[in-house]
Amino acid sequence: MSPGEISICAIAGFFVLGIILGPVAIVCGWLAMGRTWSGGSRAWPALVAFVLGAIDTLLAIIWLVGAATPGSGLF
Repeated sequence: MSPGEISICAIAGFFVLGIILGPVAIVCGWLAMGRTWSGGSRAWPALVAFVLGAIDTLLAIIWLVGAATPGSGLF
């Protein structure tokens, strides 16, 4: 996957399946940074994917914890 495709995965995590796409974006962004970090400006999409993946994962965990609290259901 190219860093641009990884960024798309991280952005899609904001809308659907953040708990799955967030960690995927973190791992792929981290691996892409290792390959392109010395390349200069090519590392920015990988860094963006890493940060957005972390935000996706954090928001998904907060949402899951909030959904699991008592009183959040119909009754």
